Amino acid sequence: YSLIPFCQYAKVDDVGKAARDWPDLIFHIYHAGLKMWRDGRSVSVEFEKTGLLPWIDELAAIPEEYGVSNVYADIGLSFGALTGTYPRLAAAMLGKLIKGLGADHVLWGTASIWAGSPQWQIAAFRRLEIPDDLLDNFGFEPLGPPDGPVKSAILGINAAGQYGIELDSRGHPTEA
Repeated sequence: YSLIPFCQYAKVDDVGKAARDWPDLIFHIYHAGLKMWRDGRSVSVEFEKTGLLPWIDELAAIPEEYGVSNVYADIGLSFGALTGTYPRLAAAMLGKLIKGLGADHVLWGTASIWAGSPQWQIAAFRRLEIPDDLLDNFGFEPLGPPDGPVKSAILGINAAGQYGIELDSRGHPTEA
């Protein structure tokens, strides 16, 4: 049994056209479309050589390529999987998604059923910053402080808007 043949069905190559054809739908791409790898080291080495992250790059390019604004990346367990083993790739993934989709189109997700309590991922996310060389080489913006606007948006404010939850000026749900 191998997952490799099934990977062809998890690509994001049809999302742009679908988003353009169905502008009233909102497309949440779970795990940010991160390609399933069996060897993270080879992906890391390739990223350092070429700057490419398969499928993340394609997802991040959709708004510009297709002229759409209805595509969102849910970073899901992709962040947890990367930050624990390849934090530089986790930072690059976030930088690419924010640059391409916008910080307001990146959503938090944890896949906690598989990884247990998400607290360690939240703590890692709050601490993470994009390394200076990646900021310079790719034109990324810094993620900012742990409770700053970018991280707060990703951790919940963006999703609140998606689900019709009204927030006060501090980003907290209003009383019903």
